[in-house]
Amino acid sequence: MSLNTAVRRYWEAEPCGTSGWIVGAAPTRSREWFAQVEEHRYAEEPHIFSVAQFTRFRGREILEIGVGAGCDHLQFARAGARCHGVDLTDAAIETTRRHLALHGLTSDLQRADAEKLPFEDERFDAVYSWGVIHHSERPEAIVAEIHRVLRPGGQFVGMMYSRRSLVAYKLWVRRALLAGKPLRSLKDVIWNHMESVGTKAYTDRELDAMFGRFSKRRVWPIATVYDRKWLGPLAKAVPDVLGWNFAIQAVK
Repeated sequence: MSLNTAVRRYWEAEPCGTSGWIVGAAPTRSREWFAQVEEHRYAEEPHIFSVAQFTRFRGREILEIGVGAGCDHLQFARAGARCHGVDLTDAAIETTRRHLALHGLTSDLQRADAEKLPFEDERFDAVYSWGVIHHSERPEAIVAEIHRVLRPGGQFVGMMYSRRSLVAYKLWVRRALLAGKPLRSLKDVIWNHMESVGTKAYTDRELDAMFGRFSKRRVWPIATVYDRKWLGPLAKAVPDVLGWNFAIQAVK
């Protein structure tokens, strides 16, 4: 089984952010269900709005890679962007389609492996992907495809995981140190125990190199709720440099 097949099976069973403990007893894909999903997403990751800046994309052709439950896709559509989206799973495509329909909105959505995007060269003004690329077997291939489908001057906006973060260190303590395997690396622990198998996390230098074909790029860390969990009164003191999220902006 290829890694992307295993990743697809994992997320096909449950699109990101739609766990039972989030949606409660709400009927699946009902208005209440989507409201619970959206409320949880932006309570846990409020920085999405400052990074994505959805309203800047009104009237522009935008592609989202990894639409999940459609929360961010809905923000782009509400802002007046001309939306397109791909996802590795049918579950995410159908969930996002239903999410937009509840608000009278539509998007060109299709299941596709982003390592080989089904679009012509220089098709989009912007490409967006939040917490998705690092699950792929070949993240570098996705970044190359993003560069290919962007128009000159087009922008990529997204997020990928940071290896040197409190989330990663806490996971290592639980899965390596306390499991009696202190020689396990952060990479190995994240690969095998963070969401779907094969998950990767990076340093800022590694991401800068991955997006090296872009004429301009900015990578910066953001401390998240997940970094601050279980730290009690110390939670507010967590610096961004130890954050689980790397925000990325890159211009072709």
